[in-house]
Amino acid sequence: MRLQKYLAHAGVASRRKAEELIAAGHVRVGGKIVRKLGTSVEAGARVEVAGKLVELPHEHRYVVLHKPEKVMTTMRDPGGRRTVAEMIPKNLGRIVPVGRLDYDTAGVLLMTDDGDLAHVLTHPRFGVEKTYRAVVRGKLLAPDIKAFLAGVRLEEGSAQPAKVRVVRTGTGFSEIDITIHEGRNRQVRRMFEATDHPVTSLVRLRFGPISLGELKIGNWREATEKEVSSLRALANSAHSAEDDG
Repeated sequence: MRLQKYLAHAGVASRRKAEELIAAGHVRVGGKIVRKLGTSVEAGARVEVAGKLVELPHEHRYVVLHKPEKVMTTMRDPGGRRTVAEMIPKNLGRIVPVGRLDYDTAGVLLMTDDGDLAHVLTHPRFGVEKTYRAVVRGKLLAPDIKAFLAGVRLEEGSAQPAKVRVVRTGTGFSEIDITIHEGRNRQVRRMFEATDHPVTSLVRLRFGPISLGELKIGNWREATEKEVSSLRALANSAHSAEDDG
């Protein structure tokens, strides 16, 4: 990054004013005065203006992972099982999973170092939507769909109403898209079990504004600018709701 751009991003001054500071000899890089405009600043370089250290504001990382089955949604596992931490390059820094995705469930998982956003996305109060594609045994009938729309009864109490869509049916199975707003332990599996349709395969397609899309299983990508904007809008909306409450 060019030095004047670095100073502007750090909030020291506008880019034009930063050029003036450089030309006047007020800027040091690595302890040496730099007067040449356009000087490149490497990551981790020590930059000072008038003797004061200048640092770029921390930019959060948002990584989307297509978690496979048989992988723990944790940073480490005492039992030696594979974890999502092993699937992300170390140079991305310390990013952690947002919420949990069951060991036997594949699909989209957001990982970040933005603790504030993680709180919003996982807090029950804000009811962030999650969509799964489930393959279940048997054919989902009208009374089953009605039960999901009303709120399937579980041991600890009825789940909130869920949206379901039958994608296709075959001999002895149904493929269903289901959208929920809660995050109870193994909730989707238990909801289908309660209606006598055990799950044989489960993939999370969407988590809030983050969709799995064409991301291959086991691969990861950075969240797009559009996705990050949607995440931040979600967080801002949640904070406004908290202030109003």
